[in-house]
Amino acid sequence: MNFRFVFIFLLFVLGAVACSTKQEPKTVYVVRHAEKQLTGDDPELSVAGSARAVKLGQILEGEQIAHIFSTNTIRTIATVRHVANHSGAQIEAYDTDRHDDLVKELKQRKGNILVVGHSNTIHHVVNYFVGQAEKYPELEDIEYNFIFVITLNEDGSSSVERKEYRDF
Repeated sequence: MNFRFVFIFLLFVLGAVACSTKQEPKTVYVVRHAEKQLTGDDPELSVAGSARAVKLGQILEGEQIAHIFSTNTIRTIATVRHVANHSGAQIEAYDTDRHDDLVKELKQRKGNILVVGHSNTIHHVVNYFVGQAEKYPELEDIEYNFIFVITLNEDGSSSVERKEYRDF
């Protein structure tokens, strides 16, 4: 066999392996903030919202959350505070106008992740991962009960399942 051919073939194989779309396998949980009080520009959680935040903490208690991303509002931070306290993960702020940057971070980070946002923002993040499946619409103002579970596989593929709090 020709040495030159073998050398070129090996370079091609190594290049293909280096350029593969491997990613760290993980689960990303995406939620809307819990129910909020109806007054003020940056309201706190309502009584129902506080209860939902505790429930979220219970749901994710065994999921080894390594990273938490939140918008910089009182209600989103309060929604994930129980998870942060239990997991030890820091709450990191993200900009809802920069979904591409957030998705890049979600793909690069190691470990399971929680993302909290708003009714008009979380569908943008979730839809990055649905592939050819039907896209999720913006949530209605009264919808607080969904948890989107995104599975990122090592081969670069992903899937999304929309669950309700009661499913856990």
